Amino acid sequence: MWRKCSLTKAKLYKIDNRRNNSIDAIQFVVGIVVYALVLYIASSLFRNLHIENFWYAIIAALILSALNYTIKPILIYWTLPLSIVTYGIAYPIVNMIILKICDLLMSSSFEISGFIHTFIIAVFISALKIIFDRLITNKFGRG
Repeated sequence: MWRKCSLTKAKLYKIDNRRNNSIDAIQFVVGIVVYALVLYIASSLFRNLHIENFWYAIIAALILSALNYTIKPILIYWTLPLSIVTYGIAYPIVNMIILKICDLLMSSSFEISGFIHTFIIAVFISALKIIFDRLITNKFGRG
């Protein structure tokens, strides 16, 4: 009448680990190349952003990615009251600070100048990065 079930708790609560680490590595590399492409496009459109060549754009993309994962959350937390009062207009200021830190770290191979121009460039880079991530980078994450 009753059959013994052969499912154990381990099989019942099995976590799906089919996602491969190589897919994450490929998505990271593609994301860095896309970020470098966005920076290179921005440097060709704006006079106030200078990147020597595409290899320095890749280095800048690596530095900016590291800064976005380490320092940016702290800066967002510190500027949260200002962002709330200004309805989010202060959020690009965080991106400006990140760009200026990258400028300091890379010296003459990555230069950005001017306050208003840096603000406009930060907004442009953020918007173009979102578009390129949706079109290119996220396609490599699905498998």
